[in-house]
Amino acid sequence: MQYTLEEVVNHLKAQGFVFQGSEIYGGLANSWDFGPLGVELERNLKSLWWQHFITKSKYNVGLDSAILMNNNVWKASGHLGNFADPLLDCRKCKTRMRADKLIEDNYPDLNCGGWSNEQLKTFIEEKNLVCPNCGAYDFTDIRQFELMFKTNQGVLEDEKSIVYLRPETAQGIFVNFKNVQRSLRKKLPFGIGQIGKSFRNEITPGNFIFRTREFEQMELEFFYDPNEETDWFEYWVKEVTKFLNLINLNPKNYLFCNHEANELAHYAKHTIDVEYKFPFGTGELWGIADRGDFDLRQHSITSKQDLSYLNQETNEKILPHVIEPSVGVGRLMLAILYDAYYVEQVGDNDSRIVLKLSPLLAPYQLAVIPLSKQLNEVAYQLYEKLLNQFQCTYDETGNIGKRYRRQDAIGTPFCVTFDFESLEDQKVTVRNRDTMVQERIAIANLEEHFQALLK
Repeated sequence: MQYTLEEVVNHLKAQGFVFQGSEIYGGLANSWDFGPLGVELERNLKSLWWQHFITKSKYNVGLDSAILMNNNVWKASGHLGNFADPLLDCRKCKTRMRADKLIEDNYPDLNCGGWSNEQLKTFIEEKNLVCPNCGAYDFTDIRQFELMFKTNQGVLEDEKSIVYLRPETAQGIFVNFKNVQRSLRKKLPFGIGQIGKSFRNEITPGNFIFRTREFEQMELEFFYDPNEETDWFEYWVKEVTKFLNLINLNPKNYLFCNHEANELAHYAKHTIDVEYKFPFGTGELWGIADRGDFDLRQHSITSKQDLSYLNQETNEKILPHVIEPSVGVGRLMLAILYDAYYVEQVGDNDSRIVLKLSPLLAPYQLAVIPLSKQLNEVAYQLYEKLLNQFQCTYDETGNIGKRYRRQDAIGTPFCVTFDFESLEDQKVTVRNRDTMVQERIAIANLEEHFQALLK
């Protein structure tokens, strides 16, 4: 069953996953705050990515580079002067839109990301495309809209003080390539990964947390010798697939798409995108790009620093090539949450909302529930004990049925109910979120039981 984006978003807001940014002041367009449950899911996701791609990888190390960087970084990377979207205005209703997005919304099978302004204009005229807001055909000329946010550094606000909020985390890795390689004496192949905020002044942000002006990326730059026979591109496609399986994303809801040559970014030789079937349409979730030696070459030329790698065995200098698997935290969270959302019939006259989140991602792994207020104290002691090993919550408000439904709705995989029998037999009832099956487990064995289930 397909659920609307509005249906899922309303649930996430009500349950404390995501809130409108600056809500008490009427909000700020396209600004979102992760609430208590959202931030736990976010942290679990980032931790899982870090473990999979950095900590437990024999090739990769981590980095946390600065958001503000020397402007020459953006000149070398091609962002200054080239990082822009084709902007179009409707003269009648003043709606502002991206020309390429207007075309792709009407022709979903087209990808016109690499088209010139003239190509975009000609296509819109030939197909007589109209404003999606008012239906008029009365557009301004297409012009390029700068996507980088400007700010000023220092006391004086003039041209010399202008700096930019980074539009991607990748360049912080490239400019530190030599530092990492030298300090850790790394040999090719090796990767550098980081998780961090990026900023893009998007013309048409939207679809909840899918496209925002402030977002977080989980990005890896993997450096290798292009003369190697190993197909590193295919290797990282497989690693991304393993991660998607790890977080239980339904493979029926996403697909791997090859980019044609005319659709590639200026730095890319080959790109495969993981595209997810969101309720508003198919959208890019995860990009795996072969960046060749573009970035290290550009930074070598602009900085006049030698960023080549010396092969100690052959005494040959190599400019490494790069494979980049990059994913946005917000987009991946949206896919995970939409994938997990279900409304299930329970009996003839009842239903429940359940988030079937992986136990590795769920905000809480366990919920401890006392059956009666008389048992609150002993149940709370059990909660404190389990809290040392697991992500737990304690719930004593409402009848037992409502509490089970509440935990289902936020994705808690297991409920631990302490009842009056527990005082006698030292066992508790463990309820499974997905199956609603209940079993009695000895309190003394609980930690071992859940460690095995959550492994």
